[in-house]
Amino acid sequence: MKILIAHKAKIPVKTYGGTERVMWWLGKELSKRGHEITYLVEKGSTCSFAQIQMMDKRSIQEQMPSQTDIVHFFFQPREEIEKPYFVTNQGNVPDNEKDLPLDQNTVFVSKNHADRHQASCYVYNGIDPDDYGKPDLSLKRKHLHFLAKASWKLKNLKEAITIAKKSGIPLEVMGGIRFNVKMGINFTSSRNVHFNGMLGGGKKNAILNTSKGLLFPVLWNEPFGIAMVESLYFGCPVFGTTHGSLPEIVNDEVGYLSNSGDELVQAITQSQFDPQKCQDYVIEHFMAKQMTDDYLSLYEKVLNGEKLNATPPSEGTKKEGPFEPLF
Repeated sequence: MKILIAHKAKIPVKTYGGTERVMWWLGKELSKRGHEITYLVEKGSTCSFAQIQMMDKRSIQEQMPSQTDIVHFFFQPREEIEKPYFVTNQGNVPDNEKDLPLDQNTVFVSKNHADRHQASCYVYNGIDPDDYGKPDLSLKRKHLHFLAKASWKLKNLKEAITIAKKSGIPLEVMGGIRFNVKMGINFTSSRNVHFNGMLGGGKKNAILNTSKGLLFPVLWNEPFGIAMVESLYFGCPVFGTTHGSLPEIVNDEVGYLSNSGDELVQAITQSQFDPQKCQDYVIEHFMAKQMTDDYLSLYEKVLNGEKLNATPPSEGTKKEGPFEPLF
């Protein structure tokens, strides 16, 4: 197939950018299977396994290669599209788009994510092991880690730090700095917390490979959470809240979920998790190969004229957050 993957972003990303990484992993796996991939993305993008077409101010329809069989959007197109297409929605609907309709062929990234939008179609994100190398599960684990945009209060770095302090275990923060104006001029003085900024590649992998676990005390309905899957791949259990997709992704063999900070501290200090089970769980359920299989089945449905949801999804009526703090 000739597949056009479109997103209003630049690829590849070096540190963060979950949507960009997912569409990269998907395109790479599709290319391996013999499909012809074109990315319609922002200026400055490069790719060795697919064609790049720079997005401009014309309509999307005008920018599509003429031989395209299907279009896979990672944003909601707000125009008529003549080619078969569908949309992957990686996030919750932002406030400035809540009055705009979601396409009936919208795919969500977890069952919880779909349910909250009165939809049924979802595909789990899957990671590409080539981005991580081979983790050494025999290494000594000496710290906890936080992996998210620390400036976003719903990711709850503040209480992650509290949990680490109460656990008596050092915390490595990836995705933030010690002095952060965006968080309300917050300054973290504890020497037990090490800030690594926006970290990616080998440096990030090295921290994951020596971590006792991911602190993920989010205060919103997390649609999926790639940080959880990455951490589990390196043998790190997940300690988080019960909001959004977390109960769907994290079972009791690979982590512990609670909306009580004290219960999370107790789980960290008293529970033991098998790093090999954590990694095996990801390999079985959350790899790029499984994700690509699922998307190929959806491509077939759309090409056959089927709708992916019975009715157009809605923004949902359930609270998205912020939820109550843990302490």
